[in-house]
Amino acid sequence: MARILAIYKTPADKAAFDTYYFGTHVPLAKTIPGLTRYEVNASPVMTPQGPSSTYLIATLHFNSMADIAQGMASPAGKATAADVPKFAQAGVEIVFFDDKVV
Repeated sequence: MARILAIYKTPADKAAFDTYYFGTHVPLAKTIPGLTRYEVNASPVMTPQGPSSTYLIATLHFNSMADIAQGMASPAGKATAADVPKFAQAGVEIVFFDDKVV
C-alpha cells in the first residue's frame, strides 16, 4: 500500500476552509484514478504538548507508488493539485510514501 498525506495548517477562516475543502476539493480528489480510500482526521490534531498548528490531515490510499504517480499525472490528479492553493493559504505539506508493516 502507498499513501499521500496532506497536512494542512490552521486556516484563518476555518468555516470557509471546510466549506471549500469538503464541498469542492474532496469530490475532485476522489476522481483521481487509483485512489482506493480517502480519510481525514475526525477530531482536532493534538501533540504531546497540547493543540497543534495542524488543522486537518488527509490520507489518500493507493495500492502502490506507481498508482500514485499515474493518478497524479492524470487530468484529475493535475486538477486536484492545482486546486490546493485555492483554499490552503495557511500552508500544506504533502508527502508520498509506501507503507511497511512492522
